[in-house]
Amino acid sequence: MKMKSRALALAGCAALAIGIAACGSSSNSSSSSTPSSSSSGASTTASKGKPIKVGLVTDIGGLNDRSFNHLAYVGLQRAIKELGINGRVLTSKSNADYVPNMTTLAQQGYDLIIPVGFLMADATDTVAKSAPKSKFAMVDVDATTLKGKPTNVEGLLFKEQEAGYLVGYLSGLYAKDNGVKTISSVGGQKIPPVDHYIAGYQAGAKAADPGIKTLNAYSQDFVDQAKCKEIALNQIAQGSKVVFQVAGQCGLGALDAAKEKGAKGIGVDADQSYIGPQVITSAEKKVDVAVFNAIKAAQAGQFQGGQDVVNQLSNNGVDYGTLSAAVKKYKTQIDSVKQDIISGKIKNIPDTVK
Repeated sequence: MKMKSRALALAGCAALAIGIAACGSSSNSSSSSTPSSSSSGASTTASKGKPIKVGLVTDIGGLNDRSFNHLAYVGLQRAIKELGINGRVLTSKSNADYVPNMTTLAQQGYDLIIPVGFLMADATDTVAKSAPKSKFAMVDVDATTLKGKPTNVEGLLFKEQEAGYLVGYLSGLYAKDNGVKTISSVGGQKIPPVDHYIAGYQAGAKAADPGIKTLNAYSQDFVDQAKCKEIALNQIAQGSKVVFQVAGQCGLGALDAAKEKGAKGIGVDADQSYIGPQVITSAEKKVDVAVFNAIKAAQAGQFQGGQDVVNQLSNNGVDYGTLSAAVKKYKTQIDSVKQDIISGKIKNIPDTVK
């Protein structure tokens, strides 16, 4: 179920009113808000069940990154509306807020706590061990790798490399047809979810155009748009004509650089086509769907502690977003590549950046 760009744009505007990093982050103080019962997710016929209490803890990107954290929030809102659960959001202003925020929810008897982001792994490990009666569904962390091996933590993982491969292949096709020799990516921090995207992007681009040159750099930040814009401008100066942002709110600066210099951009996590025509597509990571499904499973008593739920192309957990007019002609080819990944014809997509 591909999210419509218009709906996501509206959801993004709604989130701005209350206050999103892409794949993790690191900052001071926390604030809370209670989501409304409205939902930007697709409607379903899910029947309301036990009104469990679900708390969402953002990383420092908060609810304004227009991608990662915001999608988790959309999934929570959908669960409030469709499943009848009680939801609350705690926003982390710094990584020092992770443990206090999760501890607050555990002490208040929340049945399911959802930490959003890879960099919250250690904090989740700590709180989960001290609050065995609470369940944790952690976005972007393999539950089996946590030091304390808590049995009350479920990992919500994604094969970002599959989505990265699709947008990379699209970039390669565009580059080959337009005499473009170089494309690039701007990552936030060098952490697994970010590198999965970038590795897949580079592999897809080279599969479509073996002669393409790929540039990559990290901002070490998921919030400051100026940092990502500077990196993107440098890459464009080196000849990049397509810039893939993998840095959440910071990455919006990379898309702005693409607009400023007449290059193309690729969004991340959410369908970011609404940002402008420079965005030729987005590598979608359906955090909203994963969060909703995790809440639904917990409500039904099907929580998988100590295990992971993997979201990928085959179960609609990742995808590519809206294609701009500049690349719509490649849709059939991209859909064919997508099916080849699902069928296993294309396999062993790299997930590490060398």
